[in-house]
Amino acid sequence: YAGLLPWQFFVHALTEAGSSVVTNERLITKVYFPRLLIPLASVLGGFIDLLVALVLLGALMVFYGIRPGLAVVMLPLFLLMTVATALGAGLWLAALNVRFRDARYTIPFLTQIWFLGTPIVYPSSIIPEPWRQLVAINPMAGVIEGFRWSVLGTAQPSTGLVIISAIASLVLLTTGLFYFRRMERSFADVI
Repeated sequence: YAGLLPWQFFVHALTEAGSSVVTNERLITKVYFPRLLIPLASVLGGFIDLLVALVLLGALMVFYGIRPGLAVVMLPLFLLMTVATALGAGLWLAALNVRFRDARYTIPFLTQIWFLGTPIVYPSSIIPEPWRQLVAINPMAGVIEGFRWSVLGTAQPSTGLVIISAIASLVLLTTGLFYFRRMERSFADVI
């Protein structure tokens, strides 16, 4: 459950943000405002659901007698990485969905493939050493491993995994912002 929490938030936020601009086309064509607010609101709206799920996780931890250690102070970092990854990928998909309307149909396939490449149902320790660097490029790999470590006290993820995942998350967010801002000028014309 602890591994699925950030993943479910990520998938929900990615799906909502990816289709948010096209869904709100009437708003975009009628009023000018920063278009970035639409996918951002989609991502942050799902964050409330994540907070409720964290309360449920806390109740399960109390029931099973699991106490988080000092690593729980790192939880906000991993939640921030999840938001950044979801927003970055969501901005890419939102801009692509305006230009290529069929892009929204690829989101479920993208998330299924991404799920298989993320150590959610398996620990990253079973991945052979040469492949771990490739898995670390997946920003959600560091998030899931770090989330489990900070909440459940599992084995601490390697520093390299977390750093590479954080860098990948920032690159995804930065390039997503850049591409979205570049395409934003033509949204009202294309929609």
